[in-house]
Amino acid sequence: MTDIKLHGFWYSPFTLRVVWTLNLKGIPYENIEEDRFNKSPQLLEYNPIHKKTPVLVHDGKPICESMIIVEYIDEIWPQSSLLPVDPYDRAQARFWVKYVDELILAIRVHFRSKSGEEREKARENIWERLGVVEDQCLDDQKKFYGGDTINIVDIALGSFVNFIKVQDRLEVKILQTERFPRLHLWFNNFKDVPIIHENTPDQEKWEAFLIEKNKASS
Repeated sequence: MTDIKLHGFWYSPFTLRVVWTLNLKGIPYENIEEDRFNKSPQLLEYNPIHKKTPVLVHDGKPICESMIIVEYIDEIWPQSSLLPVDPYDRAQARFWVKYVDELILAIRVHFRSKSGEEREKARENIWERLGVVEDQCLDDQKKFYGGDTINIVDIALGSFVNFIKVQDRLEVKILQTERFPRLHLWFNNFKDVPIIHENTPDQEKWEAFLIEKNKASS
């Protein structure tokens, strides 16, 4: 029997990508919740370079980095494929996955900014990048990026939007409905998929965690 373990943080959008992928494909696994202040020896052994989650351990072999893990799962278990069959479409999907990961870096700059001026500049940068997703990535004639079923771009973008939705409840709203109507429509379709909904942390729990985290870091 295949042995699959997932080392992660329940609140991490990167871990969530892997959780969604495993559950969408119906793959049983053992979830190992890590403590970011006291990471397990196993995690440090499996990811000695970056020492971070998520890490998928498949039959004793570790795979690191969330979207690399997602692609690995998709290759090993091809049912409900997340990547397009056509090579060009597959390349386009990978482009947007990379673009979303760059968006996440912009979000980190925003929330780590100390001054109001720095934060405003970072927010404008995020809005500009989200405008590209709104206008060039999403199609309001399609339920998801790939059409009627969730694919790898939806997984990457969904974890990002879900995280920002929680942050928006605490601070100035970034994902303004009037500014990004297509993104909101897409996300409503995404989050209402039963497997996504059932395997996404409760927003109130997530919000409480972020409040405590912000208090601890202030």
